[in-house]
Amino acid sequence: QVQLVESGGGLVQPGGSLRLSCAASGRLFGRYQMGWYRQVPGKQRELVASITSGGTTNYGDSVKGRFTISRDNAKNTVSLQMNSLKPEDTAVYYCNAVHVLSSYWGQGTQVTVSP
Repeated sequence: QVQLVESGGGLVQPGGSLRLSCAASGRLFGRYQMGWYRQVPGKQRELVASITSGGTTNYGDSVKGRFTISRDNAKNTVSLQMNSLKPEDTAVYYCNAVHVLSSYWGQGTQVTVSP
């Protein structure tokens, strides 16, 4: 079982930056594919960014060039640096860990982009 705890959400003005962090429990963190997803009411959860155990990254089209995902296997953490934030980035952001056939989710952290 893996527990994921997100932090770093909040209110930011358009054009601003936020950094989300996700701390994971367990000894196999380095083997997990990690990802950040987001969801707004009435819409499906969508991929924001992911990073494999080998460090290969993938980004949703709407965040390419603005967001950066990274991981620190020594600290069991994955981060999402969000720059040039837009109001449409407002959502609950969830951390995800995938290993073999298991998928784990954090509780989510709210990000609000508003003047």
